[in-house]
Amino acid sequence: MNAEAAQDILQKHLRASGKLRSTPSRLAVLEAVLQSQGHFDAESLYYRMITSGKKISRATVYNTLDLLQECGLVSKYRFAEHSSRYEKAFGRPHHHHLICLECGDLIEFVNDRLNRIQEDVCAEKNFSPQSSSLQVFGTCAKCRKARI
Repeated sequence: MNAEAAQDILQKHLRASGKLRSTPSRLAVLEAVLQSQGHFDAESLYYRMITSGKKISRATVYNTLDLLQECGLVSKYRFAEHSSRYEKAFGRPHHHHLICLECGDLIEFVNDRLNRIQEDVCAEKNFSPQSSSLQVFGTCAKCRKARI
């Protein structure tokens, strides 16, 4: 999927709110998110944008990330840290995370069986899911090997 499709999703979400409008700053945040690789926090996104010459406020970055999460363009996670981390969700397969408590590495994985279990449970409970994420905390192979 391309940036234009992502912009369309955001603009429809803003129009549906009835009170928010599309602004160049919001579109700049979306563009920066779409260019991101992996997980990031709001502060690192803000600093990346201002160091590249964008005139944008910290509050706009934080508020726009919330809007992008609401319309499904980004995913927001709280791993073992105190701050939230984000990743673009647009055009990416549904996945889960293994989080190493020693080095902080994030290992993404896709498991069709987990997805089917989630679908079955939601159907059984007549529940309409919006999003989900499985996070498994532990120790990665690299850290376990370093202990030996």
